[in-house]
Amino acid sequence: MNRYIDLIQQTFDFPTKEFHVENNELFFNGVNLMEIIETYGTPLKLTYLPKISESIQNAKSYFNNAIQTHDYHGKYTYCYCTKSSHFSFVLDEALKNDIHIETSSTFDIPLVRSLYAKGKITKDTYIVCNGFKRELYKKYISELLNDGFVNCIPILDNLGEIDYYLEHVKVPFQVGIRIAADEEPKFGFYTSRLGVRYNDILSLYEEKIKNNPQVSLKMLHFFINSGIKDTAYYWSELTRFIQKYVDLKKIAPSLDTMDIGGGWPIKTNVFFDYDYQYMADQIVKNIKWMCAKNNTTEPNIFTEFGSYTVGESGAVLYSVLEEKLQNDKELWYMIDGSFITQLPDSWGLNQKYIMLAVNNWDETYQGISLGGLTCDSMDYYNSEAHQFNIYLPKIEPGRKQYIGFFHTGAYQESLGGYGGIQHCLIPAPKHVLIDRDENGNVTHKLFAKDQTEESMLKVLGY
Repeated sequence: MNRYIDLIQQTFDFPTKEFHVENNELFFNGVNLMEIIETYGTPLKLTYLPKISESIQNAKSYFNNAIQTHDYHGKYTYCYCTKSSHFSFVLDEALKNDIHIETSSTFDIPLVRSLYAKGKITKDTYIVCNGFKRELYKKYISELLNDGFVNCIPILDNLGEIDYYLEHVKVPFQVGIRIAADEEPKFGFYTSRLGVRYNDILSLYEEKIKNNPQVSLKMLHFFINSGIKDTAYYWSELTRFIQKYVDLKKIAPSLDTMDIGGGWPIKTNVFFDYDYQYMADQIVKNIKWMCAKNNTTEPNIFTEFGSYTVGESGAVLYSVLEEKLQNDKELWYMIDGSFITQLPDSWGLNQKYIMLAVNNWDETYQGISLGGLTCDSMDYYNSEAHQFNIYLPKIEPGRKQYIGFFHTGAYQESLGGYGGIQHCLIPAPKHVLIDRDENGNVTHKLFAKDQTEESMLKVLGY
């Protein structure tokens, strides 16, 4: 019999660290998902909080190992990109690990204020302020600096941004400069719209920073949109960036930090084979080698990890409502949610996630397509990262089938419009937080109920 469990074990190296099966039911990081479904129902989003701390500690180990291996003299600092998930439970968990924060827009600063008021951060916490900034964002940054947040570092995104801080900040402060990196060859533009052109950086420093006792240049910032990957494109851009750092360091003695931006990838399929330690080693090795070649002090290294921090903590669980055979070949499993509204990257970017059955692993499998609840013809999911098909257990009469999408913890709520208006007024699903107590036992609680019709109608003015 071609059982679903046989298919998975023959296709993947299964079980994995995150997934295993007991009594034909799937466990995610040791959590029995059927127990969660029986308690809360579906559709359901969940966050497994310990995974956030695990990811952070792993990254710290990778970079600190590399620093020790290569006798590197700079320090490593981990920043979390709040834009990946702004939820309080994410920041609370992440900040248990002695990390710092990267912001991207105006309303991030009140979030920083709230964290400080609750004692989650101090005025010594690094607040790396990125983005093209409207006046209110610059105003909030200036107020942080004036209030003694000494490690709040506005990252200059254009030539005129510093003028606002020079006028409104009343204390000595530090800035960074973001370099406008070249995009991947297949991208629609040659150079990122964000950051300062390579040719303008030296003049920006000499004209507005060098002889001004109020401001000092702390950081050179580099961001690669595609993330940190072992490609010729990435290493070429990193080398170019390091060269600009050593050139600028010759005239800017206060410059001591390199922010290499652009995150690490996460597992979006079970075949994932990214070597994090190797990449950390190569980054540190390259920076050290180029600094030695140019007789330059090795900089401190900052990274900004968003998806890497929170992505693998998330999952979405659905019920199959019904199966529909629309012609001789096309069989649909209709789910009790929407890909467009609840996993928007799957629709907008054709993003693939790890998708597995939650129960009935001993049943025979069949090829299907998954259909969402909206009326949009694009609300479907019909292929995985490793193949152009989806296989799930056959649904026997009287048996319910549940499925899960995993490592969905980054960006999906903000892109989908959490708590707002959804396509076809599909309500946002409930959200459950899963943790472990001091004895390692699984605990769970409801963070948010299913979105109600009243909340939607109120937003619409009814």
